[in-house]
Amino acid sequence: MNLKTTLIVAAVALLGGCAATPPPCDGPTTRNLDAAVMHVKDKLATGCTAQFNGYFDTLLTTAEGNPRPENKRVFSEFLVWTADEGLLSQRQAKDYYNRFFNVKFMTLASDYNTCSHTCPRRDRVLLDMERELSDKERGLLRVSRDDAGYYRADRLFKEVELVLEATCTACAAGR
Repeated sequence: MNLKTTLIVAAVALLGGCAATPPPCDGPTTRNLDAAVMHVKDKLATGCTAQFNGYFDTLLTTAEGNPRPENKRVFSEFLVWTADEGLLSQRQAKDYYNRFFNVKFMTLASDYNTCSHTCPRRDRVLLDMERELSDKERGLLRVSRDDAGYYRADRLFKEVELVLEATCTACAAGR
């Protein structure tokens, strides 16, 4: 091959390589939650779906910089969009929202028999609920300034601890 042909082949290879390069999946750098959500939507729509958890965490951090009750609506609309776009199922989107912005605990969202299912793994269930309470602290207190909602969730956690203790003691005695 002569030099001209070699240069053309190299240029075509470089251009072809550029087309195969995945989009940059950088997160938002703005402190404005609405602008950050738009950035994340754009990135998710252009192939950066594997970064969803990181993006969601970044959006929470952005919202912590300007906590207000309206942030719940922003996150709700964002999660509805992710379900509409097929990025998350309806259930996954609902679970994300409830984990951070609802007093109800997703950890206990089951219809299992307490004696046979929950009591044998009570410590694990309570640890998972404690982690979820931490997420609720972030979403309810630090993102949306819903103090009453967070303290209600905290109270529910303590009540579940007591009820589980009594129930599991009764289950053990009944065996």
